[in-house]
Amino acid sequence: MKIFKEFKEFAVKGNMMDMAIGIIIGASFNKVIDVLVKKVFLPPLSLLTDGVNFQDKKIILKEAVKNVDDTISTDEVAIGYGALGEALLDFFIIGFTVFIVVKFMNRLRTKAQDTKDKTVATPKDIELLSKLTELMEEQNKLLKTK
Repeated sequence: MKIFKEFKEFAVKGNMMDMAIGIIIGASFNKVIDVLVKKVFLPPLSLLTDGVNFQDKKIILKEAVKNVDDTISTDEVAIGYGALGEALLDFFIIGFTVFIVVKFMNRLRTKAQDTKDKTVATPKDIELLSKLTELMEEQNKLLKTK
């Protein structure tokens, strides 16, 4: 019964909801990036290379063996470097996008934690700590003058 209580606390605190939202957004983001790479970036690249489809690029190690009735008896063995290139392009786009989002969020967090900047609302805990620091500095000045 203790594990159900711990799970309830975990779910109620929002950790589970945050995780679920992150997974859903991540899956949607993956679809967007997949379409961006396959439908936006690769067609112009393919046009520049005379219609080469990068998904089909591979190094054939062993040709497929066909029977007399044109059925394949042994599949080909190949290294699909085109698919690897596409996956790397996906990875770099996702990495760059996440970098930009984190950089933007850090800038907002830094701006929000600056108590002197009145354009953004400062969180209450930061505001209280700032006031406490100011009071301690004022008290130290008073003690030094005595």
